[in-house]
Amino acid sequence: MSTTFATTKRPGLKIIQPEKTFTGAPIEPVKRGLPKQTESLCPDCGKLISARVFEENGKVMMEKTCAEHGDFKDCVFSDVKLYMKMEEWEFGDGRGLENPAINTGANAKCPDDCGLCSLHTSHSALANVDLTNRCNLTCPVCFANANAAGYLYEPDLEQIRVMLQALRDERPVAGRVVQFSGGEPTIHPQFFEILAMAREMGFTHIQAATNGIMLNDLEFARKSKEAGLATLYLQFDGVSDETYRKTRGEPLFEKKMKCIENCRKVGIKIVFVPTIVKGINDHELGEILRVAIENVDTVSGISFQPVAFTGRISRRELEQKRFTQADLVHELAKQTGMFDTYNDWYPLSSVTPFSKLMAAIRGEGVPTISAHPHCSLGTYMFVDEKSKKAVPVTRFVDLPAMLQDIEALAQKTEKSFFKFYHQVSAWNSLKKHFKEELAPPGLTFTKFLQTLQGMTNKKLGRDGMDGTFTYRTLLVAGMHFMDHYNYDVERVKRCVIHYAAPDGKLYPFCTYNSGPTYREKIEKKYSIPFEKQLDRFNFDKANGCCGGCSTDAKKTVAIDNA
Repeated sequence: MSTTFATTKRPGLKIIQPEKTFTGAPIEPVKRGLPKQTESLCPDCGKLISARVFEENGKVMMEKTCAEHGDFKDCVFSDVKLYMKMEEWEFGDGRGLENPAINTGANAKCPDDCGLCSLHTSHSALANVDLTNRCNLTCPVCFANANAAGYLYEPDLEQIRVMLQALRDERPVAGRVVQFSGGEPTIHPQFFEILAMAREMGFTHIQAATNGIMLNDLEFARKSKEAGLATLYLQFDGVSDETYRKTRGEPLFEKKMKCIENCRKVGIKIVFVPTIVKGINDHELGEILRVAIENVDTVSGISFQPVAFTGRISRRELEQKRFTQADLVHELAKQTGMFDTYNDWYPLSSVTPFSKLMAAIRGEGVPTISAHPHCSLGTYMFVDEKSKKAVPVTRFVDLPAMLQDIEALAQKTEKSFFKFYHQVSAWNSLKKHFKEELAPPGLTFTKFLQTLQGMTNKKLGRDGMDGTFTYRTLLVAGMHFMDHYNYDVERVKRCVIHYAAPDGKLYPFCTYNSGPTYREKIEKKYSIPFEKQLDRFNFDKANGCCGGCSTDAKKTVAIDNA
């Protein structure tokens, strides 16, 4: 049995939109509707140029013209109806940092004045710290490896401490969640020390973005857990070796499953991170979800990431290979039969009312996913561990009404002295929208509340207790990072996934890896010549590299050579 709830905001609900950031820069609200103008980049020279976003044949397109390099056109969302829904469930911007590194008020220029700058409206919800650009794979879809770059980037402990401290020093909300990335972070010679240092510095959740190869060693997995590692963002492109040969250069499925088993044994959570390339592995989306559900005791989510194109690509190739978040939603519905294309999916930023309410009750800032509504979308599935029956939360919770009630309650609580009263009201509001007869087996309202608590309090969730306090959930999400073809500066200003660098600055994901591509600037500035690392990493002088990276690696995010 299923039901459909209303999917539009009720009249009269007022969304509080700040006019300025903490440091005085004006905030222009998210532009809704089509057509509209924004600022983008020329795919050839990277120059900031105007772009028009409009509907064409049911799709959302971006077109722009560079005076030097001509016209460009790309699909940014293949379903205009879904695009419009994402905009509807945006609940207003944040106000950025009180202490941005580039504090020039309205004079800052996005995306060129990163640090973060005074124009940025979001704090770090998830922060990346790259530990190395070495890797033990040769992936045609990777933008970070030592041989392709021609230099070695591998910060030492003190440089890493500077990066972590920059995150902890964010105000008014200190960075709490850190993800070590690369390259392959697990091959850093001081990986365990780095994990322990992050824990000592007060990070409440520590992750690693990894291919999982080192975790095939049970003892390595155990030491990682003991040092503080809570979650793997596990590269998981499919369920067949044929797919891994195309995306990663070698068969890896058995190693992925071994990694899952070892994480189960030591108590590390896993989020699958499939890089999706149209025509390469998009046919395996349903099977990826099936494997996640079967291993829901260990796997807590999937972050599908459509591939971004960093190199020059023809219009014909771009049309053939572009895979948008709307394509993801349609394919998952077609391949699994589990989803309603238009009712089950919301922008991840739609959860901001919960953060606002918690901040109002506690009287302090809390991590908030105030990203642009077109950066990501997702749904939570509740999974019965015995039957493996998976049900989207939208089937038994009137999510639209609940989000609106929580938003309204957050605004009342902010102005009230009676914080506890509003906390009780919040739980009563949730109960009103919970339909127990439609919920999966064993999910009572009490268990639902406990599960929500576990999502915000790691000691109550999968990281703590005995695993019985919460119901098993699986976040199924899509996040489409930008390239020069679909770049939108409005998304950059609201980015919540940041990179910390040895210069003590923080960079939005889509300025670090595309846009101005600060990754190259940072890595070159803090790189170490290969020859100075021979003793440390036992370099092969004949090949000019170590065992951690391949001599024929090629830097590209497009998978032209697959």
